[in-house]
Amino acid sequence: MEERLLILGCLKNPEPKYILQVQWITDTGYQGIQKLYIKSKLPKKKTKKIPLTKEDKKKNQDLACERVANEKVIGMIKRFKIIFDQYRNRRKKFGLRFNLIAAIYNMELS
Repeated sequence: MEERLLILGCLKNPEPKYILQVQWITDTGYQGIQKLYIKSKLPKKKTKKIPLTKEDKKKNQDLACERVANEKVIGMIKRFKIIFDQYRNRRKKFGLRFNLIAAIYNMELS
């Protein structure tokens, strides 16, 4: 719970302004993010009175597939421990190493 509050606290006051233009794909736990970011995508929730239509279920499924693909990439990057902990090497080489890891992952996909 603390992690979610920390994330929402960081999202309310973003330092770099380009974050406002990023498309956010989240789960239903981040309901308040729609007020902060217009481009956010949330799955539609069903209520007791109004069940989801087939179209809404399809959209939710597509969002889940997109989110799972993103989570797999993040998990792969964490495997190399480049963003898991403090980066202890030279800052100039961080971008190069990150790009190399991304290239290795892209090569595995193809």
